[in-house]
Amino acid sequence: MQPATDATVFIVDDDASVREALAWLLRSRHLLSEGYQGAEEFDAMLEQGWQPTRPCCLLLDVRMPGMSGLALFDKLVERQLAQVMPVIFLSGHADVPTAVTMVKRGAFDFCEKPFSDNALVDRVEQALRRSGEVLQERHGQQVLQARLTELTERERDVMRLVVEGLPNKLIADQLDISVRTVEVHRARVFDKMDVKSAVELANLLRRL
Repeated sequence: MQPATDATVFIVDDDASVREALAWLLRSRHLLSEGYQGAEEFDAMLEQGWQPTRPCCLLLDVRMPGMSGLALFDKLVERQLAQVMPVIFLSGHADVPTAVTMVKRGAFDFCEKPFSDNALVDRVEQALRRSGEVLQERHGQQVLQARLTELTERERDVMRLVVEGLPNKLIADQLDISVRTVEVHRARVFDKMDVKSAVELANLLRRL
């Protein structure tokens, strides 16, 4: 599975020559990129409410004037962006222990300078695939939440008992309604949730 053609690699590094070299490297593998000269500049975009709508990842220098890459990463974690926008730290030898700690906290990887061009781009492509998977999963959860909001209170009651495995007769007894009414609500739940069985419904709800 290849990364989406509209995927974007964000490069945050205070060294213009590094940004340009990375952009050229990514272009050689047909990957789009956007460069930022510091963590503050990138953070300003996030402060405006930007949210990823397409696969992306972040190549992030650890040490920069002003806000460090580590501080920016902390903000990404707080905003729950570190999963949908995987972070690959670019670190010098002295930063390796710190970068390893960041990986344990959720960063995708770190590449020690000087790094192998092919190895770096391979990891970028893997990060973009991960981003696409997370975006797809989040979209699926949004669709599921939208379907749930369409259910009436009674349909939710019936759904809960259907998922518990109760037959229609016991559901009717618990809710003090007729079996026929249960059947109608059950059919509406299946239709609104776009499922064919109670097992499929239960599996769908586990995603939440």
